[in-house]
Amino acid sequence: METPDTQSARLAAFGDQLIEVHDWLRAELARLSEGVDARLDGGPAPEELRAHCLTFCTALERHHTGEDGGAFVALAERHPDLAPVLDKLREDHRLVSDILRRLRELVAGIDPRAADPRQAQRVRGELDGLMAIMESHFAYEERSIVTALNALDVPEWEERPPEFLRTDPAT
Repeated sequence: METPDTQSARLAAFGDQLIEVHDWLRAELARLSEGVDARLDGGPAPEELRAHCLTFCTALERHHTGEDGGAFVALAERHPDLAPVLDKLREDHRLVSDILRRLRELVAGIDPRAADPRQAQRVRGELDGLMAIMESHFAYEERSIVTALNALDVPEWEERPPEFLRTDPAT
């Protein structure tokens, strides 16, 4: 049975929840990467790769939009010293958004009737860039803001997890 103290500690650990979401996004990005590798080897069907790419890209953009409009706002109000860190993270979000746009366009352009290795290789190149940026971004974010997030008390986040703490692409 949860006591008020254990429930409060669980709900207040927004930084720890952020790490869990990052781990989930890392795993989904790895799965997408495996799908691209499989496509380079002649499978899966482009439609399956498109669907997975769209789902992942949407989840990552929702996460970043939620951070920009929710977590970073709350942190900036309570921790003005984090302003340079938050600016850097927002800049990363813009770079990632551009990569996601290009990735979607490339995946949408894969011809299901002809296995063109150049198409999949272009997707692989964008994905490799995304993976490198995301790992660096996640590591920096985790080092820089998890402690501050864990100290936040935002009652509305306890009632309904904010966008940046969700892993279900359907919600």
